[in-house]
Amino acid sequence: MGHRNEFVVVDNGSVTTPQGFRAGGLHCGLKKTERNDLGVIVCDVPAAAAGVYTLNAFQAAPLQVTKESIAVEGKLQVMLVNSGNANACTGKQGEEDARTMRAEAARMFGVPDHYVGVTSTGVIGELLKMDRVKAGIERLPERVSATDEGGDQFSQAILTTDLVKKTVCVRLTVDGRTVHIAGAAKGSGMIHPNMATMLGFMTTDAAISPASLQKLLNESTDTTFNMITVDGDTSTNDMVVVLASGLAGNGELNEAHADWAAFAAGFRYVGEVLAKAIARDGEGATKLIEVSVTGAESLEAARAFAKTVIGSSLVKSACFGADANWGRIIAAIGRAGYPVNVETVDIRLGDIVTLEQSRPVKFDEEKAAEYLKGEFVLIHVDLHMGDHTATAWGCDLTYDYVRINAAYRT
Repeated sequence: MGHRNEFVVVDNGSVTTPQGFRAGGLHCGLKKTERNDLGVIVCDVPAAAAGVYTLNAFQAAPLQVTKESIAVEGKLQVMLVNSGNANACTGKQGEEDARTMRAEAARMFGVPDHYVGVTSTGVIGELLKMDRVKAGIERLPERVSATDEGGDQFSQAILTTDLVKKTVCVRLTVDGRTVHIAGAAKGSGMIHPNMATMLGFMTTDAAISPASLQKLLNESTDTTFNMITVDGDTSTNDMVVVLASGLAGNGELNEAHADWAAFAAGFRYVGEVLAKAIARDGEGATKLIEVSVTGAESLEAARAFAKTVIGSSLVKSACFGADANWGRIIAAIGRAGYPVNVETVDIRLGDIVTLEQSRPVKFDEEKAAEYLKGEFVLIHVDLHMGDHTATAWGCDLTYDYVRINAAYRT
């Protein structure tokens, strides 16, 4: 276990670790392989719920259904997800299918329709094979459990081109009670702020109102999920949903609570770990790249500079090729859309200074190339214009990215 501020990272924790949660997954036939393609998280009680959604104008039908459900009471008890088909750009039939999924899950788990959220991920523009989906939903209740295995089966069910499952769990103390915050996510391509082809699911047993939970999710998303990019594309299905069972028995959390800062730090940590895992698992990626910007005039500017650098195909390609081409970084800074003092920019690759006060610094090219060959690359930019900072994450751009996406449907 590792300590982070006032919370502890729980090894092998999952979305089922917080009290009151069960999860599971199975293969219902949407994917050509035998990998799980239908999963569910179930809470023993109606849980306070919050969600953030893609900014793509073509929002998939399941997102609309989930929004409708949360809008009724601010609560969910069942979160259903399928992979292998996005149910996006599928017209009225797609909307009906998403509502059928909600109704079938509600029936099988014995809850009202508006306590069920639905989401999908996979190929856009194809109708769901609803006979397979419905048969799968009927089998789900026997597949859910409160064990780590249940959480693992769920994590497998949400994957598409992902190479690895992405999970994290922390624990902390609130009002003397042990509280857990856990998460699972998928995503490895079409990842770009704001949101991406990514789905995130967080569970906690803390008692917290839907309004406070929504505010916290919005704020933490701005510094985590909205600060990653893989390829500059934003999907139709991106969503992060949080469920809070309240079964830890703490006094209801809000910003005035004495333990709010600790809870918020743990919550943000879970989001950051999942976001970085998505960036590291970018399609074909060989390394995680972090861009840290300091000295910006405003928070918005800092974020824009960081996201522009991390999103540059030229910067990403240079990292893949271990080429310390800082000129690509400075070029990205210059087109970020915010004023920049062209006389005061510093750039570092790890500890290697390549630019100081916008002037080249002689550095050891071999040492820089060796650094860029590693699995983690830090690019630090200091603008010397103000006090604001931001960090963004992404990955390198490789030959495999093109190979994977050239044959995504086949």
